[in-house]
Amino acid sequence: MNNNKVLIFDTTLRDGEQAPGASMNENEKLEIAFALERLGVDIIEAGFPVSSKGDFDSVRNVAKHIKGSIVCGLARSIQKDIDAAALALQPAQRGRIHVFLATSKIHLEHKFKKTPDEILQMAVSAVKYARDKMDDIEFSPEDASRSEKDFLYRVIEAVINVGATTVNIPDTVGYSTPAEYGQLITDIKNNVPNINKAIISVHCHDDLGMAVANSLAAIKNGARQAECTINGVGERAGNASMEEIVMALKTRADFYGCTTGIKTQEICRVSRLVSKATGFLVPPNKAIVGGNAFRHESGIHQDGMLKERSTYEIMRPEDVGFVGTGLVLGKHSGRHAFKDRLKNLGVELSEEALEKAFERFKAIADKKKHVFDEDLLAIVEDEGKLGKNAWSLVSLTTTSGTNRIPKVNVALKSAKGKTYKRNSTGDGPIDACYKAIDSITKLKGELLEYSIQSVTHGKDALGEVTVKVKIKDKSVISHGTSTDIIVASAQAYINAVNKILSQGHNVTKSPEKS
Repeated sequence: MNNNKVLIFDTTLRDGEQAPGASMNENEKLEIAFALERLGVDIIEAGFPVSSKGDFDSVRNVAKHIKGSIVCGLARSIQKDIDAAALALQPAQRGRIHVFLATSKIHLEHKFKKTPDEILQMAVSAVKYARDKMDDIEFSPEDASRSEKDFLYRVIEAVINVGATTVNIPDTVGYSTPAEYGQLITDIKNNVPNINKAIISVHCHDDLGMAVANSLAAIKNGARQAECTINGVGERAGNASMEEIVMALKTRADFYGCTTGIKTQEICRVSRLVSKATGFLVPPNKAIVGGNAFRHESGIHQDGMLKERSTYEIMRPEDVGFVGTGLVLGKHSGRHAFKDRLKNLGVELSEEALEKAFERFKAIADKKKHVFDEDLLAIVEDEGKLGKNAWSLVSLTTTSGTNRIPKVNVALKSAKGKTYKRNSTGDGPIDACYKAIDSITKLKGELLEYSIQSVTHGKDALGEVTVKVKIKDKSVISHGTSTDIIVASAQAYINAVNKILSQGHNVTKSPEKS
């Protein structure tokens, strides 16, 4: 391995999904895995196989389809966990089992109630058992940054001796500082005799806002694998943000002297995909991928940019795949121009999905004077993901206003081609609309979260609605877009219903005749 290359270990599908409300289904996980593979991620941690059948199936599905990246499964230092990870990873062209066990005094005393020697033996036994299943084994001493250093050195040396090829040093609760954490990596290198036989990895959480800084300090001091997530998603305050680590290494190669294999032009595309799947909006001021990351409003900044771009930009927007608001298409644009523009944006659709997306584009172009790149990405977002929808929106009319009870008339078409209509009232037009949809589909949905944002600027901008809907015991996140926010809201809710039905949940009855 090139000693100056930093391996990127993405744990969006495992640690990122542990963020409250960020649950993803099997298809969404596979789509993100393909995107991570295109991005050039070295290792994809696909999940925690023993935790549930859904997680096991998702890891196995990713292992079956991903060929360019190593696919990793997490396991506690327990044989049943390791067995589950090995079985889930069986189809992988290149697989890795990631075994972890806490080593800090606070965990030993309060969680395990075991002595250091007992923990050491558990770690050694687990790594030996995993190594019999697979050659590529990673070991993480959980809460390493709060562990007693001499004990940490003993554990790391012992697990390398029995076959660990990567040792990860987690700052599990985001407690460390860059100076401390960087020194910890140096101390491990100087005090673990066999450390040259394994790659040192780092896994930092952002509880104090230092996850990226800690990761970079570790890399500066010799770590050669960074564990991170897209958009920094993860438990509590999240994980180290992959895009920030990668672009810091690229932009400040003069300081770090390291490279990655990441195709940075794919970064914004993957960021958007993860945001859609998790329902977590990217803040406009988020480094690298935020909407304002490459926008300049100050007159002084604009003047400097016009004279010399580097006065106020240390990265080029195109280097991270940032999509500007350049005018691309209008209502007279044809299918060929539409397809060509999507190709330039890195979007690939089946012919059937492309046809449906083009129909949506033409309908929106009739209402909107200019269609921008962001509009196109929003239009095609859900095409081709659910297959044949159980329900589609035919028409929607609403009446509402001051001192008037909101009323709606909704018409939906079933997969069999029959149209059903319902009238409904509610606290507002959206509430009335959702009640009508419930009445038609015979599903009772609970709206857990609702948000709307403008895709582009202007009075005719597309509104993008994100909803989290619970039907019986299943919650899903879905989206809808339209220049009419009531229509966008209805479409998001219908997409949520379709998503649940597409996953095979038997929660519906046949609609009554209308």
